[in-house]
Amino acid sequence: QAQLVESGGGLVQAGGSLRLSCAASGRTFSTNAMGWFRQAPGEEREFVAAISWGGAVTDYADSVKGRFTISRDNAKNTVDLQMNSLKPEDTGVYYCNAGLGLILGVEGPYWGQGTQVTVSS
Repeated sequence: QAQLVESGGGLVQAGGSLRLSCAASGRTFSTNAMGWFRQAPGEEREFVAAISWGGAVTDYADSVKGRFTISRDNAKNTVDLQMNSLKPEDTGVYYCNAGLGLILGVEGPYWGQGTQVTVSS
């Protein structure tokens, strides 16, 4: 059974950095785009970043451009999100997602359980 497991969340002060990682198992996602969404308390889940199956194409929400970097390692079946210059508004649960159309804006059918990121001011 396909499974995505996130790690790397935590508490950090504004201006700090965190690196999230998503490990896929149960199947290979090398032909799928992979990405990250987040959900703040009381808010809807929103797109953060995505990367194409080969890694050549990336997409970011305007709110994180220039601060976050997404990368993937198909040999290890992982996707990472390097988050720098974190702001309190980046606080939320971050979810890993995978799917064929994700780089085109279509949420994939595979989700992780989420990892909490809290940025203090």
